[in-house]
Amino acid sequence: MKIKVCGMKYEENINAISLLEPDYIGFIFYEFSKRKIISPIKCDTKNIKRVGVFVNSDEKTIFNMVKINSLNLVQLHGEESPKLCENLKKRSLKIIKAFAIDDSFDFSKLNIYKDCVDYFLFDTKGLKYGGNGYSFNWNLIENYKLDKPYFLSGGIGLESFDKIKEFKKNKASKYCYGIDINSQFEVKPGYKDKNKVKIFIDKL
Repeated sequence: MKIKVCGMKYEENINAISLLEPDYIGFIFYEFSKRKIISPIKCDTKNIKRVGVFVNSDEKTIFNMVKINSLNLVQLHGEESPKLCENLKKRSLKIIKAFAIDDSFDFSKLNIYKDCVDYFLFDTKGLKYGGNGYSFNWNLIENYKLDKPYFLSGGIGLESFDKIKEFKKNKASKYCYGIDINSQFEVKPGYKDKNKVKIFIDKL
């Protein structure tokens, strides 16, 4: 499984986490997030793919941030339309479309996105757009009928290893491409505990 460390904000901390070589680092561009990154990003993330996280932004804003910050992927974490995803893909961008999951989530709503995104991301439905700090019932992913790879997100921490191990035995994990970590590894919003992240990467 790939590892994505999301919600990075502080230059020194970004450089430290980059030395651990996760597969992806996520930077949040949502105006109302306490983890919002200051653009342009000045850090050297080496060969780690940069993911820009946006919430209901317009195409022009997203593409400008992609150019300014040398982003490799765009994660759409709001109510973005398939049309917006199509337009961004025409610009040769890779797209992650996030969905907030609870017991009533209808996975059939993903069907209209299957041809215009590269990955899905399943997060916990909460009061905020991500970073809520707790998990949803992963067994719900058994209702996922597509073959599009996805990231698993939402309250994942060091105590989640047994749960991840069990999940990998489940047929629902077949298309689980990566694990997204964020709030459970923070000293403060946007600042990750390097030692905890290292343990997680090494153990996974």
